[in-house]
Amino acid sequence: MKNNKMLTMIIIVLVAIILIGGICFVLFTQFNKPAKSLEPTIDEIVEALVEIPEITTNLADNKIVRFSLKIQTSSKDAAAELTKRDFQVKNIVIEELSEMEQKDLEGKQGKQVFQKSLKTKINELMQEGEVQEVYFTSFITQ
Repeated sequence: MKNNKMLTMIIIVLVAIILIGGICFVLFTQFNKPAKSLEPTIDEIVEALVEIPEITTNLADNKIVRFSLKIQTSSKDAAAELTKRDFQVKNIVIEELSEMEQKDLEGKQGKQVFQKSLKTKINELMQEGEVQEVYFTSFITQ
């Protein structure tokens, strides 16, 4: 009788160890899977890009700026919406630049501040998706 009890206890302990080991193995393999890249591929980026043709306008200090933009959106639908809203984007750009001087756009930091400002203002318009990045494809001040 003692042998039966001891055998039963050994079997229960072994089954418990196997179950705990199996659960640990499953959890370990599930949580250690390589994370799928959240970064879009270049093809996805190109599909979601909207090109804003060259804009020429005056700055607050009567200087002239001429540049072109490419705007990266979060999806094809957002890109389609932004394409329809290009006149609003141009209006935002002209309004922003009318309050800036040439010195505000000088250097890397000046351009980055302007890009962030455009991104924020354009995102206020968007209903489908959002603007992820604003790129200058040309930029000249005179």
